[in-house]
Amino acid sequence: MTLVKQNPKTFNNLFEDFFFNYPQSWGRDAQANNFNVPPVNIHETTDGYHVELSAPGRNKEDFKVNVENNLLTISFEKQEQTENKEFKTIRREFGSKSFKRSFSLDDKVNADAIQAKYENGVLQLFIPKKEEVKVAAKQITIN
Repeated sequence: MTLVKQNPKTFNNLFEDFFFNYPQSWGRDAQANNFNVPPVNIHETTDGYHVELSAPGRNKEDFKVNVENNLLTISFEKQEQTENKEFKTIRREFGSKSFKRSFSLDDKVNADAIQAKYENGVLQLFIPKKEEVKVAAKQITIN
């Protein structure tokens, strides 16, 4: 399986962005687009891949995980909160903006059997390998 973040920035692109696009690319829009993406851990086992996405303070109902054309997409959209008329908010620092992460899947995984759960602020996905791809230890006899 190949899990690849879409639109990765190379060192040259970062260099060019810093020196040639400094005023316009370092504003709020750039920060919202680049720094709001939650970090991901990906582990491979003989049975499949374990993906952990750190997203504390969210509700599992706000996540969407789907696979289309071998592209795994994890997205989050915050549901609107109703304004409370009983009190006035003086300062609001808690924020949860929407995000979208996409990863390419190869033909070695069983996309129909992907499992997901949200627990303790971490979205956990298990992406199983197809049976013919699983490598079992094999003893070789020496003649």
